[in-house]
Amino acid sequence: MFNLDMFKTFSRAAAFSAAAISAIAFASAAKAAPVQIFPFFQPLPPMTAPQPLQPYQPYQPYQPPTYQTEPSEDQDAVELPARFRRQTVSYATREAPGTIIIDTPNTYLYYVLGNGQALRYGIGVGRDGFTWSGIQSVSRKAEWPAWTPPPEMIARQPYLPRHMAGGPGNPLGARAMYLGGTIYRIHGTNAPETIGKRVSSGCIRMTNEDVTHLYSRVNVGTKVIVLPMTERRAELGTATR
Repeated sequence: MFNLDMFKTFSRAAAFSAAAISAIAFASAAKAAPVQIFPFFQPLPPMTAPQPLQPYQPYQPYQPPTYQTEPSEDQDAVELPARFRRQTVSYATREAPGTIIIDTPNTYLYYVLGNGQALRYGIGVGRDGFTWSGIQSVSRKAEWPAWTPPPEMIARQPYLPRHMAGGPGNPLGARAMYLGGTIYRIHGTNAPETIGKRVSSGCIRMTNEDVTHLYSRVNVGTKVIVLPMTERRAELGTATR
């Protein structure tokens, strides 16, 4: 006969077993791939250790840039013709050692050494109509001089600056030696390619390297003789070294 009590007991056992198996399966799936209930929330980044505080730095006052006292190696990068390079030459003169002679027509500057020798430098001189001649003396010397064009120059070239601070971009270059009370100077240049040419307004141009070399040998009061343009004499000095 069919036993109703036994059937009920068997049914309860089967249902309990099925529930247990479902629970175990659900737990395994959840462990393998957890369900994100709120997927639009992103996890926070990991916390990092705080950075140590930097030691206190006292206030440093602004220091304006300063120009070097010697020209840099690449300022006179233009290769000069051999005859315009600084050299010691034979040079016959009655002038005392230390005298400067400007050979305007041949674009040379001689620094008399004595005993028939002189240092010869290539120079740039005044263009047509701006050469001059005479005897002057060095009245002042300046390193990296500022430039204030004289009124006569501004009248001819009104676009020029009224004043320019000294430095590598200044037309007077690294050094200047002022001649008496005139507007003329022996000075360096930021355009070394003009050495050997007639392009200035009457000043004597030298490369920055050469003007620095001469500047170290010249004192205030040095005699300067500027020969006239008409007195052209070919190759007055013969190189000795």
